[in-house]
Amino acid sequence: MNRRPALVIFDCDGVLIDSEGPASTVCARAVTALGWTMTSDEALQTFMGLRISDMPAMIECHTGQAVPPGWADDVCQALIAVLETQSALIPGAREAVEAVAAAGLPYRVASNSSHEEMTVKFARTGLTALMAGRIHSARDVGVGKPAPDVFLAAARAEGVDPAHCLVIEDSVPGVLAAIAAGMLVLGLDLHGDGAALAAAGATPIRSLAELHERFAGV
Repeated sequence: MNRRPALVIFDCDGVLIDSEGPASTVCARAVTALGWTMTSDEALQTFMGLRISDMPAMIECHTGQAVPPGWADDVCQALIAVLETQSALIPGAREAVEAVAAAGLPYRVASNSSHEEMTVKFARTGLTALMAGRIHSARDVGVGKPAPDVFLAAARAEGVDPAHCLVIEDSVPGVLAAIAAGMLVLGLDLHGDGAALAAAGATPIRSLAELHERFAGV
């Protein structure tokens, strides 16, 4: 990061909220029931960074069978029920957001998750007040990451040029979306070497403590 950004945009899942384990368990069960057998880990790798509404086409391609009407909505409701009790903060998430705010920088959240999902996640983890009025869902713009639309909507809402935005992402689709929007990207990889995120165009970081350190003295 060579310059002070005018807006910091956080992804939600995997950056602020540790929800991908419970969510992957729900998705694995739902997909397995349709004939595509997979574990929670396989579901995470297959669908990470995508929307539930992106899954039916992938399932149909794999199984050759039509996904039942309403399946995606049913999975979304099952996810909300689980996330309401099982969401947790990514280590350092609150401190990172507070450091950005303390530096006098505006921030927003741009996610493929629905508003309903984010509402229960932020309520569960105590982030509701920090995120009020700053939340953007791919459902608002009709297309999810890796399309850039949700990031561009966040920039427009703040009145900031996309080139002056810094995005914090943890998935390849999210990084590709931010790059397509013309934004700088830090790629958070808590468990790997960040190589896939770097290949997509991000500058890798290993923890949110690094983000806190970047803004603590700004």
